[in-house]
Amino acid sequence: MKPDTLPPDTARELQHQRRRFLTRLAGVSALPLAAGLATPSRASTVTSKARIVIAGAGSAGLTAASRLAAMLDGASITVIDGRKEHYYQPGFTLVAAGIKPQGYVVSATADYIPKGVQWLAEAVAEIDPEGKKVLTASGRAVPYDFLIVATGLELHYAGIEGMDTTRIGQDGLGSIYHSPQAASATWGAMSAFAQSGGVGVFGRPAGEMKCAGAPLKYTFITDDRLRRANNRGKAELIYMAQSKSLFGVPIVAEKVRMLFQDRDVKVRHEHVLQSIDLGKRIASYKTPTGSAEQRYDFINVVPPMRAPDVVRNSPLPWTEGPFAADGWVEVDRDTMRHKRYPNVFAVGDIAGVPKGKTAASVKWQVPVALAHIVGDITGKASTEVYNGYTSCPLITRLGQAMLIEFDYKDNLITSFPGVIAPLEELWISWVMKTMALKPTYISMLRGRA
Repeated sequence: MKPDTLPPDTARELQHQRRRFLTRLAGVSALPLAAGLATPSRASTVTSKARIVIAGAGSAGLTAASRLAAMLDGASITVIDGRKEHYYQPGFTLVAAGIKPQGYVVSATADYIPKGVQWLAEAVAEIDPEGKKVLTASGRAVPYDFLIVATGLELHYAGIEGMDTTRIGQDGLGSIYHSPQAASATWGAMSAFAQSGGVGVFGRPAGEMKCAGAPLKYTFITDDRLRRANNRGKAELIYMAQSKSLFGVPIVAEKVRMLFQDRDVKVRHEHVLQSIDLGKRIASYKTPTGSAEQRYDFINVVPPMRAPDVVRNSPLPWTEGPFAADGWVEVDRDTMRHKRYPNVFAVGDIAGVPKGKTAASVKWQVPVALAHIVGDITGKASTEVYNGYTSCPLITRLGQAMLIEFDYKDNLITSFPGVIAPLEELWISWVMKTMALKPTYISMLRGRA
């Protein structure tokens, strides 16, 4: 099924609003897009023979490669990753909402490898921080002076008994995160549900996850699709919250609770998906009082997330605390430097820090980590600190969103004071999510944002 479009009048009005927004945005152009801090100044070019290996070519790895290539002269910079396609993952929800086509989120990794950086197009097989080397799938050993771990995370679908990713898009099964193809197939399943009604079930896993607002967004989007089809009265929407809260920031959780109440979305707290019967359309959840079953006509499955095997089986993960079980890399949350291996840094989804599994976080984590690497190279210690900045453009209906920005302390941050209020449903935030963020993301990959 192809993505549909907004009604003509709405589309025309949004285009007019977008032009007015971009005009206003020019007046605050000194403020970085979706960024709660001043952009760290790029250090002057440093001459160095340092060997720097970047494990992973997702948003964090490519951003690090581009910035390092501009910061260092003479260094050996190697990116290791077998993925030929690059996915703009913040756009998966838009594909699954029928707003963007599948191809909107797909590009080539090669397009973002900067000049002078070597790309080994094979998987990372082993990380040996004691021997200061990385082994590739072909058995090649790549030594390093500094290692940046940017492998991303693993979508652990096998952690849900009965789940079969090949059936996404069939029998009411959706799952946005899996792939561009799955996001498109999810749109087909959700669109059919919007036309027929029934029971729609949503939720998120326990533990850390990327873009924790995405399951909430898709609940709101489904609600809006049902209303546009004049079928909201034929549907029951249920959100299975993994904890006693709907969002990690209390004031945002309360706002979402109020919106869910206003839109008749039922909430069941402390429900974690354990198994699913795809034939019978029954989902089973772990709750404080035992197992609970829920029948559905449509369900958006968000799998548990954890570190990839290559990281979990290395010496790099936390050995105790909340990040140990899923294998997140043990880094200092302020500097992104490993706590036991000072020449190792982790950025992006793989980093074991309290916040930060979003592309917006990458924009701030990477410069901080690189500043400390360059500080080590020059002997001038860096004082740059990552404050936990995270951004979530939370779509609440087609044409409106809330731009939620916050830090480690759950302080709300406003990048555009006087233009965007963080807890208001605004068309400006919608325009940023659907039109402005992807160009900024690409600029980030190229080291320019």
